[in-house]
Amino acid sequence: MVVLSSFPPPAEGIKLVQPNTGAFINTRDLGQGTLYIAESRVSWVSASSGQGFSLEYPHISLHAVSKDPAAFPQECLYLMLDSRLDEPDEIVENDDSGDEESTSEMSEVRFIPEDRGTLDAMYHAMTVCQTLHPDPNDSVSDEGDFEDTEEGEYCLDAGESADNDHDNGETENMESDMGQFEDADPEH
Repeated sequence: MVVLSSFPPPAEGIKLVQPNTGAFINTRDLGQGTLYIAESRVSWVSASSGQGFSLEYPHISLHAVSKDPAAFPQECLYLMLDSRLDEPDEIVENDDSGDEESTSEMSEVRFIPEDRGTLDAMYHAMTVCQTLHPDPNDSVSDEGDFEDTEEGEYCLDAGESADNDHDNGETENMESDMGQFEDADPEH
Protein backbone atom coordinates (compact mmCIF):
# COMPACT_ATOMS: atom_id res chain seq x y z
CA MET A 1 0.00 0.00 0.00
CA VAL A 2 1.20 3.51 -0.74
CA VAL A 3 1.40 5.31 2.54
CA LEU A 4 1.94 9.03 2.28
CA SER A 5 3.43 10.22 5.50
CA SER A 6 5.35 13.17 6.90
CA PHE A 7 9.04 12.46 7.10
CA PRO A 8 12.24 14.38 6.62
CA PRO A 9 13.85 14.08 3.19
CA PRO A 10 17.19 12.27 3.04
CA ALA A 11 20.04 14.30 4.51
CA GLU A 12 23.06 12.25 3.39
CA GLY A 13 24.28 10.91 0.07
CA ILE A 14 21.94 13.08 -2.00
CA LYS A 15 22.81 12.90 -5.68
CA LEU A 16 19.96 15.03 -7.05
CA VAL A 17 17.15 17.23 -5.74
CA GLN A 18 14.49 18.04 -8.33
CA PRO A 19 11.78 20.49 -7.24
CA ASN A 20 8.55 20.93 -9.20
CA THR A 21 8.27 17.24 -10.02
CA GLY A 22 4.97 15.44 -10.41
CA ALA A 23 4.55 11.89 -9.14
CA PHE A 24 2.25 9.11 -10.30
CA ILE A 25 1.92 5.73 -8.64
CA ASN A 26 0.27 3.44 -11.15
CA THR A 27 -2.53 5.75 -12.35
CA ARG A 28 -2.85 7.88 -9.21
CA ASP A 29 -1.63 11.49 -9.61
CA LEU A 30 -0.03 12.62 -6.34
CA GLY A 31 0.56 16.20 -7.52
CA GLN A 32 3.69 18.32 -7.54
CA GLY A 33 6.55 17.98 -5.11
CA THR A 34 10.30 17.55 -4.72
CA LEU A 35 12.15 14.43 -5.81
CA TYR A 36 15.23 13.36 -3.83
CA ILE A 37 17.54 10.78 -5.37
CA ALA A 38 19.94 9.69 -2.64
CA GLU A 39 22.35 6.80 -2.27
CA SER A 40 20.05 5.09 0.24
CA ARG A 41 16.62 5.66 -1.33
CA VAL A 42 14.42 7.62 -3.73
CA SER A 43 12.02 9.98 -1.96
CA TRP A 44 9.31 12.34 -3.08
CA VAL A 45 7.64 14.98 -0.88
CA SER A 46 4.44 16.80 -1.86
CA ALA A 47 4.75 20.58 -2.14
CA SER A 48 1.21 21.12 -0.86
CA SER A 49 0.88 18.67 2.04
CA GLY A 50 4.49 17.94 3.03
CA GLN A 51 3.70 14.23 2.88
CA GLY A 52 5.54 11.81 0.65
CA PHE A 53 6.99 8.36 0.16
CA SER A 54 10.34 6.60 -0.14
CA LEU A 55 11.42 3.69 -2.29
CA GLU A 56 14.36 1.45 -1.50
CA TYR A 57 16.61 0.48 -4.41
CA PRO A 58 16.34 -3.30 -4.00
CA HIS A 59 12.62 -2.99 -4.84
CA ILE A 60 13.25 -0.99 -8.03
CA SER A 61 13.41 -3.56 -10.82
CA LEU A 62 13.85 -1.08 -13.64
CA HIS A 63 14.29 2.62 -14.23
CA ALA A 64 14.22 4.41 -17.57
CA VAL A 65 13.41 7.67 -19.29
CA SER A 66 10.04 7.28 -21.00
CA LYS A 67 9.32 9.54 -23.97
CA ASP A 68 6.61 7.44 -25.65
CA PRO A 69 3.28 9.32 -25.56
CA ALA A 70 1.46 6.03 -26.18
CA ALA A 71 2.80 4.70 -22.86
CA PHE A 72 2.27 7.91 -20.87
CA PRO A 73 1.24 11.38 -22.08
CA GLN A 74 4.30 13.15 -20.62
CA GLU A 75 8.03 12.46 -20.69
CA CYS A 76 9.03 11.03 -17.34
CA LEU A 77 11.44 9.00 -15.24
CA TYR A 78 9.77 5.58 -15.13
CA LEU A 79 10.33 3.09 -12.31
CA MET A 80 9.03 -0.46 -12.16
CA LEU A 81 8.83 -1.93 -8.66
CA ASP A 82 8.93 -5.60 -7.77
CA SER A 83 5.94 -5.31 -5.43
CA ARG A 84 2.40 -4.09 -5.64
CA LEU A 85 1.65 -0.66 -4.23
CA ASP A 86 -2.10 -0.64 -3.72
CA GLU A 87 -3.76 2.70 -3.79
CA PRO A 88 -6.18 3.44 -0.93
CA ASP A 89 -9.15 3.78 -3.29
CA GLU A 90 -8.19 0.65 -5.22
CA ILE A 91 -10.02 -2.37 -3.86
CA VAL A 92 -8.81 -5.71 -5.12
CA GLU A 93 -11.38 -8.38 -4.50
CA ASN A 94 -10.20 -11.94 -4.20
CA ASP A 95 -11.96 -13.84 -6.95
CA ASP A 96 -11.20 -17.35 -8.09
CA SER A 97 -11.14 -16.54 -11.81
CA GLY A 98 -7.41 -17.19 -12.00
CA ASP A 99 -6.78 -13.83 -13.67
CA GLU A 100 -3.26 -13.04 -12.52
CA GLU A 101 -3.07 -9.67 -14.27
CA SER A 102 -5.62 -8.11 -11.92
CA THR A 103 -3.35 -8.89 -8.95
CA SER A 104 -0.04 -8.06 -10.58
CA GLU A 105 2.95 -8.19 -8.27
CA MET A 106 4.47 -5.00 -9.66
CA SER A 107 3.82 -1.28 -9.63
CA GLU A 108 4.80 1.64 -11.79
CA VAL A 109 6.03 4.99 -10.52
CA ARG A 110 6.53 7.99 -12.78
CA PHE A 111 8.29 11.23 -11.92
CA ILE A 112 7.51 14.14 -14.26
CA PRO A 113 9.84 17.14 -13.82
CA GLU A 114 8.58 20.56 -14.83
CA ASP A 115 11.86 21.02 -16.71
CA ARG A 116 12.03 18.00 -19.06
CA GLY A 117 15.70 18.82 -19.74
CA THR A 118 16.56 17.33 -16.34
CA LEU A 119 15.36 13.80 -17.21
CA ASP A 120 18.82 12.62 -18.26
CA ALA A 121 20.35 13.92 -15.02
CA MET A 122 17.61 12.18 -13.03
CA TYR A 123 18.25 8.92 -14.90
CA HIS A 124 22.01 9.18 -14.38
CA ALA A 125 21.62 9.82 -10.63
CA MET A 126 19.31 6.79 -10.37
CA THR A 127 21.83 4.64 -12.26
CA VAL A 128 24.70 5.67 -9.98
CA CYS A 129 22.66 4.98 -6.83
CA GLN A 130 21.16 1.72 -8.14
CA THR A 131 24.67 0.28 -8.68
CA LEU A 132 25.32 0.76 -4.96
CA HIS A 133 22.58 -1.81 -4.27
CA PRO A 134 23.29 -4.88 -6.46
CA ASP A 135 20.66 -7.58 -6.72
CA PRO A 136 21.79 -10.54 -4.56
CA ASN A 137 20.01 -12.87 -7.00
CA ASP A 138 21.86 -11.46 -10.01
CA SER A 139 23.38 -14.15 -12.23
CA VAL A 140 26.74 -12.39 -12.64
CA SER A 141 29.20 -14.03 -10.28
CA ASP A 142 31.26 -12.09 -7.77
CA GLU A 143 34.43 -13.87 -8.92
CA GLY A 144 34.84 -11.25 -11.63
CA ASP A 145 34.28 -12.84 -15.02
CA PHE A 146 33.68 -9.30 -16.26
CA GLU A 147 35.11 -6.02 -15.13
CA ASP A 148 32.82 -2.98 -15.33
CA THR A 149 34.83 -0.14 -16.87
CA GLU A 150 32.22 2.48 -17.71
CA GLU A 151 28.49 2.51 -18.18
CA GLY A 152 27.67 -0.14 -20.78
CA GLU A 153 31.27 -1.28 -21.34
CA TYR A 154 32.79 -4.50 -20.06
CA CYS A 155 36.25 -6.03 -20.35
CA LEU A 156 37.11 -9.66 -20.00
CA ASP A 157 39.53 -10.47 -17.17
CA ALA A 158 43.12 -11.01 -18.27
CA GLY A 159 42.70 -14.77 -17.89
CA GLU A 160 39.76 -14.75 -20.31
CA SER A 161 41.42 -12.94 -23.22
CA ALA A 162 40.58 -14.08 -26.73
CA ASP A 163 44.31 -14.01 -27.50
CA ASN A 164 45.18 -16.82 -25.06
CA ASP A 165 47.80 -19.25 -26.34
CA HIS A 166 45.35 -22.17 -26.45
CA ASP A 167 43.09 -20.26 -28.85
CA ASN A 168 45.71 -19.12 -31.37
CA GLY A 169 45.59 -22.27 -33.47
CA GLU A 170 41.80 -22.21 -33.71
CA THR A 171 41.78 -18.51 -34.62
CA GLU A 172 44.31 -19.00 -37.40
CA ASN A 173 42.31 -21.92 -38.86
CA MET A 174 39.12 -19.87 -38.81
CA GLU A 175 40.80 -16.98 -40.63
CA SER A 176 42.11 -19.26 -43.40
CA ASP A 177 38.65 -20.84 -43.91
CA MET A 178 36.72 -17.56 -44.07
CA GLY A 179 36.52 -17.44 -47.88
CA GLN A 180 35.57 -21.06 -48.39
CA PHE A 181 31.85 -20.40 -48.97
CA GLU A 182 32.02 -17.25 -51.10
CA ASP A 183 30.99 -19.04 -54.34
CA ALA A 184 28.19 -21.10 -52.81
CA ASP A 185 24.69 -20.68 -54.24
CA PRO A 186 22.22 -19.27 -51.70
CA GLU A 187 19.40 -21.62 -50.82
CA HIS A 188 15.87 -20.27 -50.83
